[in-house]
Amino acid sequence: MYLTGFADEAGNDIDTQIRATKELGWENIESRNVDGKNLHDLSDAEFDVVYGKLAEAGVKINCFGSNIANWGKQITDPFDSSLEEARRAIPRMQRLGTKLIRIMSFAVLEDRSLDDQMEEERFARVRELYKMFTDVGITPVHENCMNYGGLGWAYTLKLIENVPGLKLVFDTGNPPFTDDKTKPKPYPKQSAWDFYSHVKEHVAYIHIKDYKHDPSKQKNECFTFAGDGEGDVRRIVKDLLANGYDGGISMEPHLAVVFHDETVQSEDKARYDNYVEYGRRFMKLLEEIK
Repeated sequence: MYLTGFADEAGNDIDTQIRATKELGWENIESRNVDGKNLHDLSDAEFDVVYGKLAEAGVKINCFGSNIANWGKQITDPFDSSLEEARRAIPRMQRLGTKLIRIMSFAVLEDRSLDDQMEEERFARVRELYKMFTDVGITPVHENCMNYGGLGWAYTLKLIENVPGLKLVFDTGNPPFTDDKTKPKPYPKQSAWDFYSHVKEHVAYIHIKDYKHDPSKQKNECFTFAGDGEGDVRRIVKDLLANGYDGGISMEPHLAVVFHDETVQSEDKARYDNYVEYGRRFMKLLEEIK
């Protein structure tokens, strides 16, 4: 087992991301953005600089936190953008020696019913992405985020049934603020433990985030340190360890900077310190569980 994290929450530039990672004593970054661009969207020259700095520091990219088929992509739109991102990602992952890439299953069609989500088209596209990556020895992992598979555990299992072999990255902090569409209206929020329990045999990677609903606060103000919210972090991590989990556990704090909301800002030092503190607190929680 190893620890890693979305170090772009510590700082925008690769130097800051490397510094935060090394301060925590870690060797890996789950790379999402560098200077505001996803790693698969950097120019060749920009990527060369990032590659060189990582190599010099002895820090690896264990996973590409890609935008492929994510909540910003509509299933009604052409497939081109996700295919192009995948084609750009593969040679960069091969150069870095990265074996995992986070993908999703396209945004939910909010103007359509749950039985009219163009499932067959989604399954066909995810199958094509799955084949592209696995053909070259890369494992795509699907996240339970704001996409079709994130509607509830039953939707994730249906996706896996139609994309045989697909593995998951389970995010502990997404269920507490996401409607559970496996239940009748009015939809309750998802239970992280219930979701995890139904899909855990397919989980190959973990995102650690936590959230505690407070009606007096905005959604983005409700993220907490790991173990302090409603994401069942302790219970899930304990179960993972008890069952011999030996993969990566990646921090996605969302405390000082919420990736999806550009209005949430913080001073650079506070942002950096928050990320490092999050990592340290999780390591302490991990030792308590062990």
